[in-house]
Amino acid sequence: MGPTASGKTGAAVALMSKLPVEIISVDSALVFKEMNIGTAKPEAEVLEQAPHHLIDIIDPTSAYSAANFRSDALRLMADITARGKIPLLVGGTMLYFKALEDGLSGLPEADSSVRAALDAEAAQIGWPAMHRKLAAIDPVTAARLEPNDTQRIQRALEVYQISGETMSSLFAKQTNEALPYRLLKIALVPSDRKVLHDRIALRFDQMLAAGFVDEVRALIAKYPTLTPESTAMRCVGYRQALEHLAGDYNAAELRDKGIFATRQLAKRQMTWLRGMTDMVELDCLADNLHELVLSEIIRFI
Repeated sequence: MGPTASGKTGAAVALMSKLPVEIISVDSALVFKEMNIGTAKPEAEVLEQAPHHLIDIIDPTSAYSAANFRSDALRLMADITARGKIPLLVGGTMLYFKALEDGLSGLPEADSSVRAALDAEAAQIGWPAMHRKLAAIDPVTAARLEPNDTQRIQRALEVYQISGETMSSLFAKQTNEALPYRLLKIALVPSDRKVLHDRIALRFDQMLAAGFVDEVRALIAKYPTLTPESTAMRCVGYRQALEHLAGDYNAAELRDKGIFATRQLAKRQMTWLRGMTDMVELDCLADNLHELVLSEIIRFI
């Protein structure tokens, strides 16, 4: 686990030559087909060397939930272990990790009509105001969300409207569903936040140079129903690219807004990590990171 640009994929691929592992992606953006550059999806040659489960499984107009992930991950973990291998779950979508370990049975399924109503309300009053509305209903959940975290604010309000209960209260009620596995949780975190920020900026510049804007232009041409509120387009960077293509701001502003949004994502991921327990924390900036990860796994085994 770790924030974006912390080197998770590199560390996972390095393990392939050392241990009988199979990688399961824990990333809510990598599930989408045709979204390669902006999601920093591993290159084709990397995926050939180290195949990842749960990458490229749905098109950008579809939705994928934490409940979907848990079901898919458990099925894959059972299959992998049955073949005598080790499931290696790699990614930065912390809600998915939580769903896998604790379960999400108490949360209602998404409701498109409720979401449409919330989107319409947000268009009128803005997402910061929606965040304040959530804070009045569910201060616990609101406290861990940024005012611009539109997807999670919407989901928390949706849960309340559908069930009449807050997300935090439903989380508190749910019973842990013990997994039939021993878990080793390794968190890759930066000893210097500025270095991580520099990595994020460099990677976003590389995405732009690789044709990220053209990728988004092709997506909206092929899937005209995509909007900034579509689940796929809420992936960091994509909303900003859509707004840029709509003429809301220029290329330089796209770069600034994209880097800022990615840094905010990393901040949220770090907040999730701080709330997790029983973790082994490793410095993602360490020169010998891959060796450190391997030694922790061998010690655990």
